[in-house]
Amino acid sequence: MLQAIGLTSTPRRDLPPLVDDLTFEARPGCVTALLGEPGSGKTTALRLMLELEPGRGITYFRGRPLHRVPHPGREVGVLLGDVPGHPSRTVRGQLRMLCAAVGVPASRADTMMEVVGIAGLRDQRLGSLSAGMDRRVGLAAALLADPCTLLLDEPAAGLQPRERAWLHGLLRGHASLGGAVLFTTADAKEAARSADRVVSIASGRLVADQEAADFARTRLRPRVAVRTPHAARLADVLGREARAAHRPVEIVEESGSRLSVYGSNCAEVGEAAFRHGVLVHQLADETGDAGAPVPPVPQARTGAGSAGKADARVEAPAPVRAGAGAAAGPDVPVPSESRTDPRTTSAPGAGGRAVAGAGSVSWPAPGPEAEGRPAPAARPPRACSEAPVSVVRRVGGPLRPLRYELRRVFGTATPFLTAALVVAVSALTALVLARAGHTPRDRVLAAWPELVPLPPAALGAGLLGALAFGEEYRYPALATDRGTVPRRLGLLTAKLGVCSALALLLGAFAAAADAAALCLVFGRAPLGTWPEWAVPAASWAGLLVGCAWAGVLASAVFRSASAGLAAVLAVPVMVVPLVRKALEGPSAYPVHGFASRLRGLASAPWPAETDRYVLGAFRVMVQPVGAGLVLSLMVLLCAYGFTGLRGRVRW
Repeated sequence: MLQAIGLTSTPRRDLPPLVDDLTFEARPGCVTALLGEPGSGKTTALRLMLELEPGRGITYFRGRPLHRVPHPGREVGVLLGDVPGHPSRTVRGQLRMLCAAVGVPASRADTMMEVVGIAGLRDQRLGSLSAGMDRRVGLAAALLADPCTLLLDEPAAGLQPRERAWLHGLLRGHASLGGAVLFTTADAKEAARSADRVVSIASGRLVADQEAADFARTRLRPRVAVRTPHAARLADVLGREARAAHRPVEIVEESGSRLSVYGSNCAEVGEAAFRHGVLVHQLADETGDAGAPVPPVPQARTGAGSAGKADARVEAPAPVRAGAGAAAGPDVPVPSESRTDPRTTSAPGAGGRAVAGAGSVSWPAPGPEAEGRPAPAARPPRACSEAPVSVVRRVGGPLRPLRYELRRVFGTATPFLTAALVVAVSALTALVLARAGHTPRDRVLAAWPELVPLPPAALGAGLLGALAFGEEYRYPALATDRGTVPRRLGLLTAKLGVCSALALLLGAFAAAADAAALCLVFGRAPLGTWPEWAVPAASWAGLLVGCAWAGVLASAVFRSASAGLAAVLAVPVMVVPLVRKALEGPSAYPVHGFASRLRGLASAPWPAETDRYVLGAFRVMVQPVGAGLVLSLMVLLCAYGFTGLRGRVRW
């Protein structure tokens, strides 16, 4: 059960709120349409429900607000606008990344691609998909975790009629298994044809909350559309004749020259206009027929462990109300579905078939009614109060954020291109420094000129760190069902760990490339024994990890990859000079014996050899660059905790 109570958006300057005290519910086992004209507040209402928009009111998902749901992605499936994914990521890579985010097996992505009919597009880039295929990818993403509730914003926008029929059939199949479905639309006929209940809003306020049959009877009645320069006169004539004949006729003035006449037909209106000499420019019958009912499509509720079985649970669809033209008549049963496994058909439906090949799309075949045969009887519908039981295997544990981050990082070519560029620039810079001379050998190997704030490897590490959260805000794969990017400790730890490993690998490759280039060109490299390089290597690793962490935290605080990279550059340009100025001059208090005093504070004794490593780390930290990095990381971590750890959901 989805219950929205008192939803009110934040008022705009000198304008009323887009959504004003909106209250309604979407019952399980039913499809609910949120109907309104463009600009009526439908999308804002969905964003308020998902806590993406500031405002008042509350939405309960099976009795709990979204921020109280432990795993929102498993409770609510969301489709808002286009698929929020990197354009160069493949369809399969995007869905597998989202599988790791919601905690389901990666094989669930292949299952859902089969269900929504995009198995042939698994290797296509998201940026190359058409509007219809993009909608299918978004629907597959919404269904990955087998959620109890679906919230879809204009899911049929830009689709062809056959694609619309397929889409609404799939939604009805999800509802037939006990799920709640809420979708927005501006088409009244689509709402009456595809929904069990229609919630109408205008200017952000509730207008009507009706069953589909009542909505069709009151909003989609047959009418005669009339256009005449004498609208008021013709309305008076038609009204007098209807009263004289004791016929229930309703006349509505749509505009200065347009009339809508309910309870009559073109012949009667035309004859009345002719008898009284009223000029008519247009006369047309417009019926409220919502079209043929959409057959439900069974939703596969299968986990990865049951992917090889052929006995998927398929329930017969519930009777669907007839179109608006026969709204007062009895319910019309929908033809039962063929017993096709929904996981192995490209577009599930009656007689649906899979078509192989990239970009192939199959459509449901016509039902028995289209062939003139009587439809078989349908089984009784599932009760609306009956909750669905998910059989999708859950993959939880502390490694779930790590799996998500690994799939996010390596789902695109960005880290590989960054590494290639950094290694090439670093090798060229090292050759130039070695050729010019007068540069310390550790700086030559790191390709770090005196006039440059950071070496290429450190800049690359900072860039990868900045993209860790920057891409989350640019392509918010996690934001649609969690209120915001979930800057929780689990996700932060995973991003810091992955970025640290990438930074160390990048630094190792850059140093190795520099040494190889120097040996190739000059016949030797500035390498010595390991004890000579222990402290510089530790400093090098600390610099790379510090830059990567600064990029991660800054992009999380400022919600931009550019701001994260700017913060990395600000450390040597602005912070380090201040630290160097503060550390100038002799110290009033000597630090001799620091390692022994630190050993005395430890709960367990450590070997005396450890003192040398402790002193080495301390020397690195008191260097201007090291101190600046440590200070910057502390400030960014505090800012991250202040702005990000306002608990919404758990990882």
